[in-house]
Amino acid sequence: MKTKWTRMEWCDWIMPLVASRYPNHCAVLLAGSHTRGQATAQSDVDVIIFEASRGQAYRESFIHDGVPVEAFVHSFETIQPFFESDRERGRPSLQRMIADSWTIEDHPNLASIRQEAVQQLADGPVVWTTSEQERARYFLSDVLDDFESVTNRAEGLAIASRLYEQSIEFVLRANRRFIGQGKWAIRALAEFDEDYASRHTLAFELYYQSDDRREVVALVDDYLAPFGGRYFDGFTLGKR
Repeated sequence: MKTKWTRMEWCDWIMPLVASRYPNHCAVLLAGSHTRGQATAQSDVDVIIFEASRGQAYRESFIHDGVPVEAFVHSFETIQPFFESDRERGRPSLQRMIADSWTIEDHPNLASIRQEAVQQLADGPVVWTTSEQERARYFLSDVLDDFESVTNRAEGLAIASRLYEQSIEFVLRANRRFIGQGKWAIRALAEFDEDYASRHTLAFELYYQSDDRREVVALVDDYLAPFGGRYFDGFTLGKR
């Protein structure tokens, strides 16, 4: 499968699939890397299918014409709980998919759904409470302390892997920005601050290549500094 198709080509490919597999559909969106111009030969095809009446949303993965497909099946009502959950956890997976999507089959409700997704991306996640932020600061400090003092290379690599994403999550959520997972973590950081993202990548590359952890430690300390720095003394969890 080629990586760049026109919208009409996608309509011709997707609609027979949807008609046969989801006969109750009323609207269809193409989402993911194919709409962002980031698809590779291995990219799957993300399709959001709306049905007029569906009590429970679901997703499924399958191969169609030799191509991996991820299908997300919703009604217009089941979208809302997913939007709310994504905002609470700070990972706007569904909002991003819908905001960047291409309409394959239109419906009068799609415009408002897409507008809501775009607005929620602009508004950011549900803001951390003070206790949630202090808890995140404590656990990030704990991982950073472990990383700074580790002497075993294998253990250091394991801690660094955890520190990589946990530090991004902290700086983004503390600044009221959405986070991401996997490749979306560094993308989300770059959207917030390109200098941070570049420094983050270089610091961890230095550690992985030469075992020099100083830049990583300095980086994460800089993430923590505006929010009180490393946190240990006085932290409690579950005390009544």
